[in-house]
Parts: sequence; C-alpha cells; structure tokens
Amino acid sequence: MNSYFLKFSFLVLFLSSCSSLKINTKPLSLSDTPDLLTPQLSEDQRKQWILLHPHEGRVPGMSVEKTYDELIKDHKGKKVIVAVLDTGIDIQHEDLIGVIWTNAKEVADNGIDDDQNGYIDDIHGWNFLGKTLEEQYEYIRLLKKGIDFPQKKEAQKKYDLKLTEAKEEINFLNNIYNSISQSHDIVKQHLQTDQYGEAALDTINTNKEALLSAVNQLKNLNFRRNNQVKDIINSIEKEIKRSNKTLTQDLSFEYHGRKTQDDADDFSQTQYGDNNVQPMVENESHGTHVAGIIAGIRTNNLGMIGVAHNVEIMPVRVVPNKGDEYDKDIALGIRYAVDNGADIINMSFGKGFSPHADKVREAIVYAASKDVLLVNAAGNDNDNLDQIPSYPNDSENNGAEVSDNVITVGALSNKFGENMMARFSNYGKINVDVFAPGVAIYSTIPENKYASKSGTSMAAPAVAGVAALLKSHFPKLKASELKQILMTSGLTVDYNVRINKNEHLPLREISSTGKMVNAYNAFIYAANKNKSY
Repeated sequence: MNSYFLKFSFLVLFLSSCSSLKINTKPLSLSDTPDLLTPQLSEDQRKQWILLHPHEGRVPGMSVEKTYDELIKDHKGKKVIVAVLDTGIDIQHEDLIGVIWTNAKEVADNGIDDDQNGYIDDIHGWNFLGKTLEEQYEYIRLLKKGIDFPQKKEAQKKYDLKLTEAKEEINFLNNIYNSISQSHDIVKQHLQTDQYGEAALDTINTNKEALLSAVNQLKNLNFRRNNQVKDIINSIEKEIKRSNKTLTQDLSFEYHGRKTQDDADDFSQTQYGDNNVQPMVENESHGTHVAGIIAGIRTNNLGMIGVAHNVEIMPVRVVPNKGDEYDKDIALGIRYAVDNGADIINMSFGKGFSPHADKVREAIVYAASKDVLLVNAAGNDNDNLDQIPSYPNDSENNGAEVSDNVITVGALSNKFGENMMARFSNYGKINVDVFAPGVAIYSTIPENKYASKSGTSMAAPAVAGVAALLKSHFPKLKASELKQILMTSGLTVDYNVRINKNEHLPLREISSTGKMVNAYNAFIYAANKNKSY
C-alpha cells in the first residue's frame, strides 16, 4: 500500500567508498523497448520468462538476468534468509537441496530443544500442521461452530449455494454414469469384449433398436487419444468420488481435518506440530514451487533458475494441501520465522474470512519491529480488494496500515497489452501495491520434477526473490526501504488492461503504484539510497 510510498529521484549516486561495486546508469523505461505487443520467445525463454528484460522476448519480465550481467557481475553479496510460509517443501529437491536453511543452534534428532526456541529438533524449519493434509474453507469452519461472526449471512449463503451445486452435480454424474454403463453393457455383449473405442463403434451395423441406441449414445462421448469407452466410464467414476468427497469432507459439519490436537482458537498453545517440513504427498507441491521461484539453484544447469542467489529458504509448513489455513498457524509461523532469523517472509496464500485477523496483524507488527519484510500474494478471485477483503492484510476496512513492512503483489501474464494483468488476479488501488509475473511460471515440484503453475502465489515469490537480491547486496536496507524501493522502481505501465469482460483500467487505478516490479531498476534505486554492500 502507498502510505509509506516515497518518491526517489532518478539521479543515480555512486556508492560509498566501502562498496566494491559502482552503479552509474539510468533506470529503465518501457518506452525504451520497441514493439512490446509481439512476443518472441524460445522454448527456454518461455520457461524462464520472469527473468527476462522486456526487450528480450518482449514479455513483462523483471530484468533479473540483466541485473546479474550488468550490475551484480562478480559481486558476492551476503546470505539472506527467506522464510516460505506455505505447504511442505521438498528440501531434498535437486534444485533446492543446497539452499535450505539449517538451524545451526539445534542438534539434529536428539529430542531436545537445544536452542530453547520452543520447537524441538527444528533443523530445517517447523511444520505447524503436523499430520494435517487437507482442510475446509474458513467460512465452513466458522459455520460449524454455530456462532455469530461478521459476514455470517454471506457465509451461509455461500455454503448453501455450494451444497446445492454439489448435490446437483452428484445427481447429474450418477445419471450419466448409469446411462453410459447400460449402453456399455449392451455393446460389450455384442462385441464380446469391453476393450473397444470409437473405431469399433463405427463398425457396428445393426437394426436392433437397443443396440443402435447404445452405439449412438456412446459415439457422443468425448473420445481423446484413442481412449476406450471403459476409460471414459472410469473417469466419470473418479468425478463421482470427487463430488462425494465434496459432500462428505469439504462441506460436512462432521469433518475435522486438523490433526495437531491443539485448540486452533487458543493462541497460548504453541507446542504443536513437528519438524517434518517435507510434503506429505507428491501433489503437495505448492510450497516447493514457490521456493524454487525464489531461490532455485542458478548454477547447477538443472531444470530451472531461481531469482536470487545467496538465499537460504526457511520452510514453515502452515498451509494445507486443500482448504484454508488457520490464523493461528499463520501468526505463529510469522513469529517463528522472525525469531529464527528470517529477513523476508513469503506468504502465497489467502482467504476471504479470518476470525483472528487481529492476531495475524499483531504478528505482522512484530515482524516490522524486527525489520522483516513480508511479501503477500493478492489472491486469485479477480476481486477488487478495496471492496472485498482478503486475508492476511495489514489494515482493516481500508484504514491505516498497521506497519510499513508488507507488500502485496498482483499477477501479470506473459504478454503485454490489454491482457497483461492475469485474468484471475485480485487488484485494488488501496490494497495491491505492485504487479509481477504470475502466469505459466516454471519451477520446482516434489520428487525432482518441474512444472508450470499460475497464480499470485507465483507473483509473490518473484518479488520476494528480487527483495532477497536487494537485501543480499544492500544488507543495510530496512524492510520499509525494501518495500519502498520495490514499489518506486518498477516499470510504469501507462495503457489500460482488462479487468473483466466489461472493464478496462490503467494499472495505476488497480494498484497503488501502477507498476510492475523490475530488478534492474530496484538495484539502481537502492544505489540511490547510498547503502554500502
């Protein structure tokens, strides 16, 4: 947000004599880059487009490689700790194994809290979720309690709609399944096999009404990759199981996902969870993907390249693989990261209801008191956050910010023009600060694999990576100064972008700065602060 937004002169000063690196160049501008509307990307560039300068590939990248090549060069910088509050992180991943934080004050696996921080054997971070894997959305957890709370009517309306949709979907799928299964039984009896697909159906020539009807129905199925009818039926069965799970778990007032044996509303209970920060299942991949964006090893010639070198990732598992996080876990997770030396905290999560938002804001203020920057994902509902709140946040009802250490990030697509803002990204002139790449971001996932994901969850770590790069080479920068530089130094986007099918607005009307984060400019502006390395 822009309460602490400072204007920096474009005049660039030399660094003081104690610095080994001098920056004497002018900031970049989008006007320096011709023909932005015609992307030109190789396959390798497509995977790493967030690192590109806008002139390369003509995409809204962050000029990261240009920063390394022209400004950082051989300068080493200092180590920076970035806490990733998220799902589990695969700390054994080939592109992360060398950048995971280790608690030097703790002796591994001795069952003793050696550093007396309240967490036993927290060698590589802490898992506040314990064995919890999936959870429900916060508004459902609130409704289950049968208590009054703000927006209860809205929550009940949302729940009733979801319940009705789930029941209708199950009825629809069951009817489809029964009808197709009956047709399948007739055809497989005629063919004397259940191993058949679209081609076999075309060979059936019959005057039998039941068989002809069955064949015609099955021909209307959506055949892909030469799959067979039984494959489609199996897919429908899976969808029925998923829909039933929605009723029996996601929407059920009887379901309880939390496995930590603590009271999630009692913030005095802090001794819960365990030291296993790994994902519980392979598809628990969100945290690993986020960590790779920030600090995937840049020099090992493996799957991808992270934004920042000199980074240690501190895993803090607080986000379930499905459903909403608990406020208590977030608040304690922030405090854990701060108390154990994090310089920057990435928070790629969010929700629409927060019963203990005040406790989370207290933790944010605590982080500010210890000079820790929090990078917050704006969310993926294409909502105006000035009208529809999302949590966590650093203010209440668009009021004064509680601190000056939170930067909230919206997502950009990989193209300039009216579709530059990601179609899913939240926005808001008051509550979103900047935009950064968040579509088709290639990064690490568990089991030494890689994948492209989209979301403001990807845009936030892109900014956290730039912040870490700045902190590494300008270690005296305070959290508030990092925020100000990231906001001020971004590239200004002057034209309108699509908000929804009916609305186009300039970036300055949907964020406090109207800018996209740029590492090259951030380094120049940091030099302007005259901070030594």
